[in-house]
Amino acid sequence: MNKEMLNLGSNRSIIRELFEFSKQRKQEIGEDNVYDFTLGNPSVKPNPKFNETLIKIINAGNDSYTHGYTSAAGDNLTRKNIADDLNKRFNTNYTLNNLYMTCGAAASLCIALRALTESKNDEILAIAPYFTEYKVFAESAGATFKVVKPNMETFEINFDELLKELNPNTKAIIVNSPNNPSGVVYKKESLLKLADILKQKEKEYNHAIYIICDEPYREIVFDGLEVPHIPNLYDDTVVCYSYSKSLSLPGERIGYVLVPDKAYDSKNLYLACLGAGRAYGYVCAPSLMQHAIEQCATLTSDMNEYKKNRDLIYNGLTKIGYECVKPDGAFYLFMKALEPDAYKFMERAKKYDIVVVPSDNFGVKGYVRLAYCVSSKTIINSMQAFEKLYKEYNK
Repeated sequence: MNKEMLNLGSNRSIIRELFEFSKQRKQEIGEDNVYDFTLGNPSVKPNPKFNETLIKIINAGNDSYTHGYTSAAGDNLTRKNIADDLNKRFNTNYTLNNLYMTCGAAASLCIALRALTESKNDEILAIAPYFTEYKVFAESAGATFKVVKPNMETFEINFDELLKELNPNTKAIIVNSPNNPSGVVYKKESLLKLADILKQKEKEYNHAIYIICDEPYREIVFDGLEVPHIPNLYDDTVVCYSYSKSLSLPGERIGYVLVPDKAYDSKNLYLACLGAGRAYGYVCAPSLMQHAIEQCATLTSDMNEYKKNRDLIYNGLTKIGYECVKPDGAFYLFMKALEPDAYKFMERAKKYDIVVVPSDNFGVKGYVRLAYCVSSKTIINSMQAFEKLYKEYNK
């Protein structure tokens, strides 16, 4: 059997390992006594209209519509309604033919990466800190994965390190803002600088360098911040989107790939995405979810709960004495470990039934990620445990 696949199947991601540990611990001592900050599973309920829409679709009784295949690229009206929503929000001119419905952002990323990768020489860059699975997705597509080292002061793009990594083999760079794991939202100035650098390198290397924009957290931002629509700043952009976070539907696996007309060789790139989906066996995205999104493309869940939780966890931890990156978006907080080895810190935190994810797998040393998409009660009750952990380090 394939040794690489055996290794992936035998060794779950650190996030999943810790999630399973937390589940076991909850069975032993009770759910309220474990402070599990591992998994980015939305705690906010889906928009009520979404469930109402599902019920209406099912009760309508047209099984060939509700549960039948759609076109491989997705239902036409669903894609049109998504395009209309994007056009209204971002002053764009997308049509249904720019969109390919997928099983969430993970499938979108895999499809986009496979569509662009021609050989092992092709390099995909990710900006640290980055979502752990990018490496798996890029290498499974046949590319070489490289990391742009982080800016440890701001966790924005480290342009000095980016320039070191860019070379004629660079095919694409993954941009994730709001960022998982840091919660940082890249400033428009940073993205414009990135666009300028890539345009210069495209001329120098005489080929396109794509931004693959991974943005499942696009709508989760705080304090009135703007999340720039990257295709408006840089033509050669592919957007990978999911409704997992904005509508609280992680298990329903519904999202899309957006290939703007302005992207280099856009028609062939779109067809290559269709081909990659075919090669991966994605016959079509779940039809029931597509039809629900058709009527709910303009909606989000109530994001105010995440702002409340952000303030609770950031203020609580910094009051104790922890050093944290204040999140501008998403629902993750990056906290500096109280020793250089984040894994050792994670293990000591477990003694107090605090479960956090070490930063090494995100391309950064010495931090842990906390997913605060949990109940406010969990955050409030966890502070006594965090304080005990802090005092253990500062006797």
